[in-house]
Amino acid sequence: MRSRTGFVIAMVAGLSLLGGCSSPTVITLNDGREIQTLDRPDYDEDSGFYEYEGLDGKPGKVNKDQVRTVQEL
Repeated sequence: MRSRTGFVIAMVAGLSLLGGCSSPTVITLNDGREIQTLDRPDYDEDSGFYEYEGLDGKPGKVNKDQVRTVQEL
């Protein structure tokens, strides 16, 4: 009985971790440059910019007019 309880706890913990994972994304710009992000960027309609967090953890912004594609890895 004890091993079953441990297994269930391990499964719940594993599934919880998977549910919180981010989706790395690549933003391809019109000039061919690529920006890798930790998660899908947010689009701010008021400013016209995509806001993202880079691989180094620093926030960044890019104008919508400069973006060719936004793709999850």
